[in-house]
Amino acid sequence: MAALFFAQAGRVMQYYSCMVIFILGLVLALLALVVWTLHRTYQHVPAKELKRLARGGDDIAALLYKPVAYGVSLDFLLRLLGLVLAVLALVCFAQSVGLWLAVVLLLAIGVVGGFVLVPAGELNRSSIWLAKWAAPGVAWLLERLHPVFDWAVRFVRRHRAIRIHTGLYEKADLARLLDTQKSQPDNRIAPGEIELLKHSLTFGDRTVADALVPKRVVKLVSATETIGPVLMDELARSGHSRFPVYSGKHDNIVGVLYLHDLVGTKRTGAVEGLMKPRLTYVHEDFTLYQVLQAFLRTKQHLFLVVNSFEEFVGVITIEDVLEQMIGKPIVDEFDKYDDLRAVAAARKEHLGHTKAKAEPETTAEAPEVVK
Repeated sequence: MAALFFAQAGRVMQYYSCMVIFILGLVLALLALVVWTLHRTYQHVPAKELKRLARGGDDIAALLYKPVAYGVSLDFLLRLLGLVLAVLALVCFAQSVGLWLAVVLLLAIGVVGGFVLVPAGELNRSSIWLAKWAAPGVAWLLERLHPVFDWAVRFVRRHRAIRIHTGLYEKADLARLLDTQKSQPDNRIAPGEIELLKHSLTFGDRTVADALVPKRVVKLVSATETIGPVLMDELARSGHSRFPVYSGKHDNIVGVLYLHDLVGTKRTGAVEGLMKPRLTYVHEDFTLYQVLQAFLRTKQHLFLVVNSFEEFVGVITIEDVLEQMIGKPIVDEFDKYDDLRAVAAARKEHLGHTKAKAEPETTAEAPEVVK
């Protein structure tokens, strides 16, 4: 009878012991989840942004900046603490319910808890509250452990190089980052500037062949053509301001005629007397970055494009290059920048249009309200 009693008491004690170990494992797993949440939350906002917000009077940012300012030490502490808690939780679960069931249980807690606490793309109220609540304690702990972590990092770097990758290896990754920035509610970069940055990323990959005006559509002017109203009207209607001048065959380019040299000139005779004889050539395989540098160095506005056989295949202007850089056509709606009165009038007209758009039109009849 006594043996049966002690056996029954032993089973009860073993049951309660398993329950205690199971509850302890559950507590450790939840603590590991909390540490994981803190790690994701502190990494969500860069330290510079938190510092800027704190200077602007944001109390939450000032509180979060204290632990985030430690950088690598914070990351090391939370990763180490989360790993230790997770291993201890796994050990407790394994002793109470078995190893395989313990693994499944720990994964289930991580997945379910992740949806509630751990921020994926945006911070939620739970994660912010948790990070704010834990910030003083984490900062206090880091203040005392940072010298040890800093020494450990320097020791490892001294004996083994650490390469920390940002993950942004390709230009396409930066383009996606800029798209994400544009859609952010707190975006402080103008959409036009973001588009300019995106086009600048691929600007150096494009060649002259991607932006040139082909020879078949280039407006050429004969060197022997007579300067007069007919020629000026024809060139003005072409929409261009610079024209290659040929002598004899179309491939024999001898100069460049600028439309502004024709306007107001009293000279007569052939085009060859008014053209600029200086010619500048670029290869069709040159990158647009190379051509832009050439434009800046030579102070020219039009280059003749040749291929590997030294054949004339088209022209490229500085406007063509800039259009590829900004991603949209350059339209000269106003070209009197050397006229002070014209500039002032254009500014006044722009302000008038802006004011008209800002003020809604009023009518005598009240508008109908649609409910």
